[in-house]
Amino acid sequence: MEKTKSKVTIRKPVFISMSVIYIFIIVLGLVAPEKFAAAETAIVDFACINFGWAYQILTVVLLAFCFWVLFSKRVGNIKLGGKDATPVMSRWAWFVISLCGGIATGIVFWGIAEPVTHFMDGIPLFTDIAPGSALAAKMALSTTFLHWGLAEYCYYCVAGIVIGVAVYNLKLPYRISSCLYPILGDKAMGWIGTVIDILCVFGLAGGVSASLCEGALQIGAGLGIVTSINPGKLTWICILIAVVITFLLSSYTGIAKGVRFFSDLNTKIYMALLAFVLFFGPTVYILNLGCEALGFHFNHVLEQVTYTGSWNEGDMWPTWWTVNYWSWMIAYAPLMGIFYAKIARGRTLKDFTIYNFLLPGGFGMLWFAIFGGASIFYEQQNGIIWNVMGEKGTESAVFAFFENLPLTTVMNWVFLFTIFISIVTLADSMTTTISSLSINAKNAATVEPPTKIKIFWGITLSLVCFVNLATASTVGAVSGIDATKQLAISVAFPLTIVMILMVISGFKMLIQYDKYDTVDNPDKSVVSLDQRVDYDVDDVID
Repeated sequence: MEKTKSKVTIRKPVFISMSVIYIFIIVLGLVAPEKFAAAETAIVDFACINFGWAYQILTVVLLAFCFWVLFSKRVGNIKLGGKDATPVMSRWAWFVISLCGGIATGIVFWGIAEPVTHFMDGIPLFTDIAPGSALAAKMALSTTFLHWGLAEYCYYCVAGIVIGVAVYNLKLPYRISSCLYPILGDKAMGWIGTVIDILCVFGLAGGVSASLCEGALQIGAGLGIVTSINPGKLTWICILIAVVITFLLSSYTGIAKGVRFFSDLNTKIYMALLAFVLFFGPTVYILNLGCEALGFHFNHVLEQVTYTGSWNEGDMWPTWWTVNYWSWMIAYAPLMGIFYAKIARGRTLKDFTIYNFLLPGGFGMLWFAIFGGASIFYEQQNGIIWNVMGEKGTESAVFAFFENLPLTTVMNWVFLFTIFISIVTLADSMTTTISSLSINAKNAATVEPPTKIKIFWGITLSLVCFVNLATASTVGAVSGIDATKQLAISVAFPLTIVMILMVISGFKMLIQYDKYDTVDNPDKSVVSLDQRVDYDVDDVID
């Protein structure tokens, strides 16, 4: 490995371009916060009003892609790295890293807030369902199943499959642009591919910053409740500094140690929290409502996933909820896909779909069934959670929730720790991935990026997060969480076309796999000889 590491160089077009763009964003946010906020708002309005339908249809196509791979014997048996490739880690380590990388800070932030919001506010799609009613409870939980279940993970799964096959089976460079080879040919390796990689890094950097915003808001709110600290800019700075230091120390040890350790710890804490709420909360109500909501979900899922609010002009519900989530997935998908591909070498595509689509999607639905079901029960009983959200912000919901359970103070601290670890796990894996696209290396799929590159990106992402929160606080145009949503939608919009091209290329690559297979049938492959990279199937992720 040392020999490979010594040949690592900076990929200047990507690194310099992204450095300039994000330094400009940071400076603009600090010097002219009003213009920064106005630019975000303009992008969000344009993207969602004109292209909201495209996000919804894309999601349906991605779901179909995943089920096709899952049930197609020919496609499902394709192994990443070829028939002789061996797995780089155990199934448990693979599962926990995939789960925690995809969850980010999402379920810990929205596990209480989203179901309670839909329960109390209602949804424009179901105008005949009265807010706060029994039917509203099923509808609210069903909507979280849509946003945090299979529809979320289909983005990551498809990106990982297409990129993984392109890198390990077509033997193309470890870049996102490689997956477009079936439709672009050698142009995917030229300036067009570089532009695509720049767009993907731009999208993910913004997406990670948005997730850091969520985590900083929630940790700040929690500290305000358990310690009486008044959360603000200084609190956010301290939180982000602690996150950066921790994930950089973790990242320095590599994926096999740092990310694996925190992912394993994170998953076990998630499972302990689920068990605690299920057994000390309203157990029977949780199980009954979860069952009913699942039935409601299967009956209405296609209607929900394609809702755009066309009838009600000015209806912003799809923008702030469903389209926002799909934007978040689009921002993450290319880089999450290339990360998932990195840790899945030696696995079949069927296994890949199970571990990166079915299992994490199912876990997300289980989380919201338990936390969401319990929160709706308590809201129905005493109405405290909704009132606290109105007074102290969405980020305070989970701490109001724990007021209804035993060991409140202990659970608040446990949850604060969980949020922190969730942020660290996300930042660690994604900073490593962004750094990998910022370098040139023969075996970029297995080599660990230089620490200096990771430090640069870690600090940059944290600064973007702080600027976004500080801008919302200074301008006062939107709340902190709304500013986070705007950032996610803004950075994802340019990536929508990349995601569409990725799906088209993926279908072509897998339907005509024998034509593109380079690892097992190199003499028959149409992939150019000068584009091929000889990855060692015995390499392990360090």
